[in-house]
Amino acid sequence: MPTVRDAVVRVLRGNGVDRLFANPGSTEVALLAHLPDDLELVLGLHEAVVVGMATGEALGTGRPAVALLHTTAGLGNAVGALATARENRAPLVVVVGQQDRRHLACEPFLAGRLRGLAGDYPVAVLEPVRAADVPALVARAFHVAAVRRGPAVVIVPMDDWAADADDAAATPAPVVLRPALGPDPAAVAEAAAAIASARSPVLVTGTGADGEAAWAATSDLAERLGCPVWMGAHAARAGFDQTSAAFAGHLPAARSGLREALSGHDLVVVVGGPAFTQYLYDDGPFVGEGTDVLVLTDDVDEAARSAAALAVLGDVAATVSAVASSVPRRSGSPAVVARPAPDAHGGGALEQSDVLAALGRRLPADAVVVEESPSTRRLVLDLLPARRPGGFHTPAMGGLGFALPTAAGLRLAQPDRPVVAVVGDGASLYTVQALWSAQRYGAGVLYVVMSNGAYAVMDRLAAAVGSPPAWPAFPEVSISALARGFGCDAERIATQTELDDVLDRVVPGLAERRRPLVLDIAVPT
Repeated sequence: MPTVRDAVVRVLRGNGVDRLFANPGSTEVALLAHLPDDLELVLGLHEAVVVGMATGEALGTGRPAVALLHTTAGLGNAVGALATARENRAPLVVVVGQQDRRHLACEPFLAGRLRGLAGDYPVAVLEPVRAADVPALVARAFHVAAVRRGPAVVIVPMDDWAADADDAAATPAPVVLRPALGPDPAAVAEAAAAIASARSPVLVTGTGADGEAAWAATSDLAERLGCPVWMGAHAARAGFDQTSAAFAGHLPAARSGLREALSGHDLVVVVGGPAFTQYLYDDGPFVGEGTDVLVLTDDVDEAARSAAALAVLGDVAATVSAVASSVPRRSGSPAVVARPAPDAHGGGALEQSDVLAALGRRLPADAVVVEESPSTRRLVLDLLPARRPGGFHTPAMGGLGFALPTAAGLRLAQPDRPVVAVVGDGASLYTVQALWSAQRYGAGVLYVVMSNGAYAVMDRLAAAVGSPPAWPAFPEVSISALARGFGCDAERIATQTELDDVLDRVVPGLAERRRPLVLDIAVPT
């Protein structure tokens, strides 16, 4: 008689899974003992690393990745990373171990109150009523994670794995789920009419516009309209070639700046995102008087919360393509946006702009940049433009600990594509354990760590209200020493010559690199 574990392994194989990201405990041993050769366990030394690596693989493949967490401590440690995965649209199947169901009523040691622990961030929390339901719930989790693009949690008591599978019962999950998200003709006609009647439309791309088909459709629409294209503030991914003459730049994260950037346009078409994501509160509306907003998204929550005259819900690429083919091509020259070049540094000590400019001059067009350096984010956006789909990732929630593990997961998912993570030294410390996993499993990421020995963004916020920081700097922390302690190659960089030498040596071989390298670069606050 096949066991529940046997049936779950079949489900994993049927969904193309060949890696399990895990920080396991006793409640997962029955699943992982004698693991089949076609399933690799990728160990993370902290649960945020586990979920971060799984997030990277999911973003890199477009398919759900699998993470295993250990009861209350494991799920609790991973909640922040799960929230980020949800906001970054990363489909995950998260299996959480639970104590033996035969004495759960007694609340034994390691029993977890798991159902509500991650709050509303999972797209589903599934808990089997009986052991034989586990395979079907895991299958259902794959479907829910893929359609809702977020983490679906399955809670599995440890004794369930050895129980008999009930192959005779009907499985309450489809073998194949095909979401029909094609564009609605009436909605497309309404959106196209709004665009056709606009005097001066402009496009804004969000996270959901990233992908080969969506990039092509958005480019076609922009070319037909002869209009500029912005990237939305705090979009987690790029949806347009940022070296294109039509690319206008990155929208400000305050309403007054947003109104100014979009002034002169009577219609803002947001593709694959909400209208709008901002940061610190600013008075007034998002757009000026006389400007309407149209949203094209496949996310019902984004559509529902958007301040827009019209929101169309459906597959982004298909909807934008249908709208583009329904609007007349405008006469005149295509949009050419003159963007000011970032200020060049005049010499002296190595500055952040020097580092990013040197990297930008060398990176190939297909490079993937993972950003988590809040004090230099604007420089990263300006100096490392996305040129291909999937070329830019940043944590949509703003919580730190994303870049190191996610970059490793992306590199494992796309082994022939160069991956570079630009990380602040403070941010790197949240999941520095990911460097061990990256070197252990051959994720050849180039980690560029901006080391200023301080929380520079927090220092600036304190200065803005006329206060000294209430927190200390940490100049004695050595990221390169920590990296070497995890078995990861690392170099300390202090001069432009040292930087140029290592980039000339490393960047040409990034696509083939199988060992990660940390560049611990001394920069000023």
